[in-house]
Formats: sequence, structure tokens, C-alpha cells
Amino acid sequence: MGRKSVRKDKNVFQLRREELSLTREEASELLQFISEDRIEKIENEKSLPHPDEVLKMASVYKKPALCNHYCSQICPIGQRYVPEVEMKELSQIVLEMLAHMNALEKNKERLIEICMDGRIDDDQYEDFRLIRDRLSQMSRTLDSLRYWVENGIAEGQIDGERLE
Repeated sequence: MGRKSVRKDKNVFQLRREELSLTREEASELLQFISEDRIEKIENEKSLPHPDEVLKMASVYKKPALCNHYCSQICPIGQRYVPEVEMKELSQIVLEMLAHMNALEKNKERLIEICMDGRIDDDQYEDFRLIRDRLSQMSRTLDSLRYWVENGIAEGQIDGERLE
């Protein structure tokens, strides 16, 4: 059996493996195509994980949020285009979604006015920016809901087949 790491700045991959009480050897067996040495390099940040490795770890470690972490924090393209999704409780996600929907309902007419002619005039930029920002916030809230569901499926709390 491997010895327990005392390193203080553990990355999310190592933290999750240790939460599951898996040694690198045990994790390697479960991950099938990722060697113990490769796991060590990823966890010690001597090497970046490949997308297929992250997908496998997210599945085997039952932690779908590892994919979002990879995309938003590690992948150069994702760092530009993928926001980090904060894991929240379902009640908080629903309340945020309702707040966004209410705010957008109030701005719906203004969005139609702005976009009707296919361009944004000088006096419309500020309103358009505010509406765009609200839509971005709503998108992140939807992402939180998606990860909440994926975590529930991974942990066996939600029947994923019934949602399909």
C-alpha cells in the first residue's frame, strides 16, 4: 500500500482520489489506461492531463465537475471560453434561475427594440451589455444545474435513465 501524501497544495485530481481512499495503484487499475506514474505526474502537475484522461477520471471518480475544472482552468481554449461552474445546492440554483428569468422578462421588450434592425446603435450599447450579462449569468446557472444533475447521477442519487 502506498504512503499517504502530506503535500499541502494538492490539485483537484489528487484530492478526489484521496477522498475515495484510493492509492495511485488502485486508481490506475480502475482507470485502465492511465498508469500509476502518469497519475503521479498529473497530480504533481509535472504533466497536464489529456482530455480523455480527465473524462475517465471524472467518470471513475464519480466527479463530473473535474471536466469543468479542466476546461475552465487547464485547457487554453477553455480558459478563454468556458467559465468555471460553482457547485451549488438545488434550492439556490432554482432561486437564481427564477431571479434571472424575472429580470429578463422585464428587459424582453428592450431586447426586441435593440435587435429588431440587426444592429446596435450608440444609445443601445449599455442596455444591450446589461441584458447580455444577465444572459451569461443565466447560462452559468444552467451549467450549475447540469452539474448538480450529473453529480446526482454519478453518486446514484438520481436515475439518469429516467431523465433521458
